[in-house]
Amino acid sequence: MPRLTPQLAEGTVHPAADPTETGAIGASFDQLDAEKKRTERLGFVGVGAVGQTLAAACRQAGYSVSMAHARAAHDDVVVDRVAVWPSAQACVDASDIVFLTVPDEAIATVCARLSWRSDVVAVHCSGATELRALDAAREAGADVAGFHPLQMFANPEVALAGLAGCTVGIEASGDSRRTLDDLAAAIGLVPLHVPAGARARYHASAYYVGPFAIALWQEAAAIWRSFGATEQEALAALTPLLRGTLAAAQDRGLAGGMGGCVARGDVATVRTHLAALAPLGPDVEDLYRQLARRTLPLALARGSLTTDKAAVIRAVLDDDAARAVGPHDDGPVGSDGSVRR
Repeated sequence: MPRLTPQLAEGTVHPAADPTETGAIGASFDQLDAEKKRTERLGFVGVGAVGQTLAAACRQAGYSVSMAHARAAHDDVVVDRVAVWPSAQACVDASDIVFLTVPDEAIATVCARLSWRSDVVAVHCSGATELRALDAAREAGADVAGFHPLQMFANPEVALAGLAGCTVGIEASGDSRRTLDDLAAAIGLVPLHVPAGARARYHASAYYVGPFAIALWQEAAAIWRSFGATEQEALAALTPLLRGTLAAAQDRGLAGGMGGCVARGDVATVRTHLAALAPLGPDVEDLYRQLARRTLPLALARGSLTTDKAAVIRAVLDDDAARAVGPHDDGPVGSDGSVRR
């Protein structure tokens, strides 16, 4: 098979198939200690944020790395000073491990368009996509695997800075699994072996502390805007609180890290919150009710909330029960946890 020469992202041509210089967000490959340089040649097909971040991290760890767009054109500059092949197939032909860092819906199509060989590992970086998307590579004799870092990739430089210590969901077997475990460790990731068929659930769970957390942040910022504060002011004020919340949960566990009015059984404050949110619209108030209900089991597990008080708060969080009890009367609690007038 002919060895093609990759094109460097900045427009110069490297004289060998294996690049020896790295991008702006990676350390100089030539400056790496000889023992740190690794033998596996890594190729990235797809040059979005995930591809750029992982390519830079792997170069920092001493791997030989090159990239290619999933399509023929590659006019835009990607990771500065990282070699870019003229085609995705050239990248596959020159690599031992190929990461398909393309959108989820394109994985199977891109994989099927490429010619694979038995001594290569085809890897996708999707969290939810099952490995059957790589069947074309498997049928050609290649090993297939999934490698999904639990990280937000909106900005490659920010993602790279926060990559160390993140978990990576790996689905692979045999030698490929050991190879990817070693690669994960080399770039500072913690391997988590995801069972076959569980990828979608694993990926969905990550949304609760990733995109959904940002959505909740937006809800909080919208409430701040209702009393004249800006989004920037809300972010500046709430970010330390978020960090403190994470620190408390990491220190004492999910239940132990709970705080707030529900955790301490403060019924009056719950009512005050609901009254304050009601003018902002039913969706705002309803979201508060739903989230507050989810904190009740945690507060009970923490031991700071009694079952009687939990029953009162649960009733207040229910529209009909809250109206029945009245705005200032907790009401007696029955043996079944219900509030009696």
